[in-house]
Amino acid sequence: MPGSRPPADNHPALVPVRDSKDPDGPALVFEAAAWSAFVTAVKAGELPA
Repeated sequence: MPGSRPPADNHPALVPVRDSKDPDGPALVFEAAAWSAFVTAVKAGELPA
């Protein structure tokens, strides 16, 4: 997904997500399991437009 980053080296259970247009800007941080569930739902078309 655009703007996403791999899990942080010192916090593998967390996924920082940034705006792809501002890769050095602030990040929202999600638990890896929650981010994975979100990506799976997006891919499956389970979220309303």
